[in-house]
Amino acid sequence: MFDPEVLPVIFAALMGLSILLYVVLDGFDLGVGLLFPFATPEERDRMIASIGPFWDANETWLVLAVGLLLVAFPAAHGTILTALYLPVAVMLVGLILRGVAFEFRAKAPLVHKPSWDFAFFAGSLMTALSQGFMLGMYIMGLEWSLGNVAFALLTAGALSVAYSFIGATWTILKADGALQLKAVAWSKGGIWGVVLGMGAVSLATPLVSPRIFDRWFGFPELLFLAPLPIMSGALIALLWVALRHLPTKTDQFAWFPFAGATGLMALGFAGMAYSFYPYVVPEKMTIYEAAASTESLTIILVGTFIVLPVILGYTILAYVIFRGKATALRYD
Repeated sequence: MFDPEVLPVIFAALMGLSILLYVVLDGFDLGVGLLFPFATPEERDRMIASIGPFWDANETWLVLAVGLLLVAFPAAHGTILTALYLPVAVMLVGLILRGVAFEFRAKAPLVHKPSWDFAFFAGSLMTALSQGFMLGMYIMGLEWSLGNVAFALLTAGALSVAYSFIGATWTILKADGALQLKAVAWSKGGIWGVVLGMGAVSLATPLVSPRIFDRWFGFPELLFLAPLPIMSGALIALLWVALRHLPTKTDQFAWFPFAGATGLMALGFAGMAYSFYPYVVPEKMTIYEAAASTESLTIILVGTFIVLPVILGYTILAYVIFRGKATALRYD
């Protein structure tokens, strides 16, 4: 029914789409949590209200991505998670802490609310740092060495700042007044974290292997990659100009910083996908070597065609229903 050579590519694309959607969607609500220390208690309530209808569903994309890795590329799943066991554990603890703090900050006595706000920030920070660390280790081939760990620590910090940037742009979109002004200032600082992160990954990636170096700088391969850094640079320039003129009286361009941040995430992800394809474990295991049997992939693909539209449907529905500015937080 399906070409055995095509099935691994389909699942790699589906897994990549899930990871990208997770980074963008859960990235902004992680970023909101990272910005908690810079906001007043009233502003924190407004920020929580802006992500309340979405944050739990956003994590569905992480579950889907890991699930696809497990069932479609079981050999790669074991290799990757074995190498990244510690940061994965830290990420899970952070996600649990975020979920608990999100609920308890609304139900605990007021005197304990600052503690739960700190717990929400701490959970967001643990999750962001661990994901950035895993990204760095993945780029460096999952090999634990002093140099690789140092690079992973750099990407951990850069991704955390990038998350705070997209969280700030989300706050520009969903807030108004003094909080929106603050979010613009946060975005102006955070955009440099995005530049640092993309620059670090761009410098390190072609040095990982001669194959990637040739794909980046060989000819005519260079022509296929060139549009990505050009578009990224242009988008960063447009974002900087837009942030200098926000907010406007009519608030008609409040959407652009978040759209631009999403575009940067997508371009960065496209660059990584171009660099590492067809490897699912860098320089060790291709998607064809790691793929499950054709029969298994066919059955899983049928199920994915049923589940994926449902997830996309309720995600889009939630964002349509709760569009517009976040209102005052109420629990009555």
